[in-house]
Amino acid sequence: MKPSELQRDNAQYLWHPMAHPRAMKAEGGRPDIIARGEGCWVWDVDGHKMLDGVAGLWSSNLGHSCRPVRDAIVAQLDELPFFNTFRGTTHPRAIELSARVVDMMAPDGVAAVMFSNGGSDAVEGALKIARQFHKLRGQKDRSKFIALKQGYHGVHFGGMSVNGNTNFRRAYEPLLPGCFHLDSPWAYRNPWGLEGEALGQAVAQALERELVFQGPDTVAAFIAEPVQGAGGVIVPPANFWPLVREVCTRHGVLLIADEVVTGFGRTGQMFGTRTWGVQADLWCLAKGISSGYVPLGATAISRRVAEVFDADTTGAGQVTHGYTYSAHPVAAAAALATLDMLERDDIPARVREVGGPFQARLGGLVDRVPYVGNVRGIGLMAGIEMVADKATKAPLPKTSDLPARVAREAYRRGLMTRVSGSMMILSPPLVISPQELDFLCSTLEAAFDAVAT
Repeated sequence: MKPSELQRDNAQYLWHPMAHPRAMKAEGGRPDIIARGEGCWVWDVDGHKMLDGVAGLWSSNLGHSCRPVRDAIVAQLDELPFFNTFRGTTHPRAIELSARVVDMMAPDGVAAVMFSNGGSDAVEGALKIARQFHKLRGQKDRSKFIALKQGYHGVHFGGMSVNGNTNFRRAYEPLLPGCFHLDSPWAYRNPWGLEGEALGQAVAQALERELVFQGPDTVAAFIAEPVQGAGGVIVPPANFWPLVREVCTRHGVLLIADEVVTGFGRTGQMFGTRTWGVQADLWCLAKGISSGYVPLGATAISRRVAEVFDADTTGAGQVTHGYTYSAHPVAAAAALATLDMLERDDIPARVREVGGPFQARLGGLVDRVPYVGNVRGIGLMAGIEMVADKATKAPLPKTSDLPARVAREAYRRGLMTRVSGSMMILSPPLVISPQELDFLCSTLEAAFDAVAT
């Protein structure tokens, strides 16, 4: 189809995630129609070449033309395109992938894994398993969840309920009862005006106070991302996760690590919790597990949790949760090939090597650009916050088109970025070269220089 025909049909037939249905019908509402990808680069339908600064959506960690992953997909299609894993049936790739993930996460204390279709599913599975775990232990009152403001945990009703951003919740309320939120360990904006370990201590103490207030024996789990992604790439102080682990253990509350974004190398460690030296009880995985080639999600289950289910003889431990496409053979094949590449090429080490210079280069935007208030990140994930006033940290008005204008300038110059509110978020493929990162930063600097307030 011609680009004009694609634009017409997109406006007429396709509702986009996180967008008003009228947006594509409005004048100038044409989407960026990406037609081809190779390595860390993509081309739109007009043939315009761009560096993919967002890895699809935190996902294409191995780039867009990883031959081993492509070959694994083709081979699986030839062998077995689909079969389910419900009760007593399975297929080789599901078994191989489960063993591979558990082996990879053995240092984290993982004993088993349950597959799904994506990150929202993985979160839903973790929330349900957490409640069932406590019921099996005779603690049926443990049904509540505590999460962080600015946190993002997907779009199912459970995930939305623990999401810490009103934008994702308001249109669908009332949501799941018994979900409560704490201020995030956000150094740039927090009610205490704290930074560093003092901030980590303050949030951990707030968690403990909330647990005591709710009644610890009524709380099932605390859920958080090791680094908050969609909420603004909020990197916690080094002591935050260890302190949270201590608080949860002290009160018998499960710790759920939402690793949908941070898992499989993006922080410079294979899993985000390892960045902070902490073991969770449940992990939510997706995106990088298959490098985005085929949708796949997983909930990883610690030995502590798995043993309670294994010990049940009443039947109450049956996990009445799952999806038709759980551990889809093609997705599992893509994931196995992805994990091979991640380990063979030691991708987390590569991220650590290039991540430091990348973060330092982006940090220079604070001094360079009058309306950039803060740059934060770790590894190959970064957030650039634009403000109305640097001195007061006054946020941009919600009606401001400043971030969108910068993004369009970057696009025109050959860089795909992502805007979320006043934030520009960057999450390039993990295989990006130093030369490509230099292009990313230079192009972004030029885009910011071209846009005045």
